[in-house]
Amino acid sequence: MDIAPVTHQFLFVGSTDTSTTCELLNHFSQSKKVNDFTEAVKLLSEETGFIPALIIIDGPLDYKELISFKIWQANWKKNSYIPTVYNELALNSEELNKLYKQQLVDDIINLKKNYGILPDKARFISGMALKKDNAKRVEPHQHKTHPLMRLFDIVVSATAITLLSPLFLMIGACVKLGSKGPAIYSSPRAGQGFRIFKFYKFRTMVADADKKVAELSAQNQYSSEVKGPNFFKVKDDPRITKCGKFLRNSSLDELPQLFNVLLGDMSIVGNRPLPLYEAVSLTTDEWAERFMAPAGITGLWQVSKRGSEEMSTAERVSLDIDYARTRSLGGDFKIMLKTPTALLQKTNV
Repeated sequence: MDIAPVTHQFLFVGSTDTSTTCELLNHFSQSKKVNDFTEAVKLLSEETGFIPALIIIDGPLDYKELISFKIWQANWKKNSYIPTVYNELALNSEELNKLYKQQLVDDIINLKKNYGILPDKARFISGMALKKDNAKRVEPHQHKTHPLMRLFDIVVSATAITLLSPLFLMIGACVKLGSKGPAIYSSPRAGQGFRIFKFYKFRTMVADADKKVAELSAQNQYSSEVKGPNFFKVKDDPRITKCGKFLRNSSLDELPQLFNVLLGDMSIVGNRPLPLYEAVSLTTDEWAERFMAPAGITGLWQVSKRGSEEMSTAERVSLDIDYARTRSLGGDFKIMLKTPTALLQKTNV
């Protein structure tokens, strides 16, 4: 390589071509290299002030580790989004297609031929980040949503929020009077393409519910002995408040998600956005396809099996995958028509 030096710091993760990486490290003198994502997390977590302009992955594709790293990055306390690219030379054709389909990195480049564009690549992708919330970004290759469905989402969510505002206030007061803590509960969730966003709902549990998961693991409705996705749901969950039980059974706790729809994080119809610990367990080829569909308030699973105790993990995810594969505008309207009869569930799960 014969290139004029520039001042840019990058983070190289792994290496399939040691000679190329060494030359790049010499050229981009402020850059650093780690062997895997575990070392990358450790380096970025240290108070060294090192924040690379670009993360360059140059190693065999480890699907689960890549998604786990993306989820960690989305919740990074420094709230700094770092663009990620993959070295094309480290991937086979099947892996290339997978990354393009799932859009898990910002770009895929031939590191040996296109090293000169790294600084421009970093500036271009970073310029697309949302300035108002550095932990959340605009996807350069975001999954497309049917224009009519997006218009429908905006009209329905805006209208519903306006008309239901008195109900919002009444429910908020009920939640606050029933137990200590905020009326609205928010948590990071993984939606379409594993994109992380802040998910809203009325709080239905005690304020420290997340800390009690380990105590209730033995009562988990979804078996942890079966290899595969890791879901957590308990029948007659003791963390649920009296007001919360009513809100859950009537689905009124879902109303704040109308704001997620209005913001574009979710759609009225789609697959449920998952807590991050559940999303990480769905990163295998067998399960990840369910993330090709948008996150939604209602969906195929809700109108088919919502509240069913006998529903298995595989059955639940299979419904999500079926929806992702067959999604259509007409199908979404059919699901919406079936939603009212599915709102009242008969079991406390």
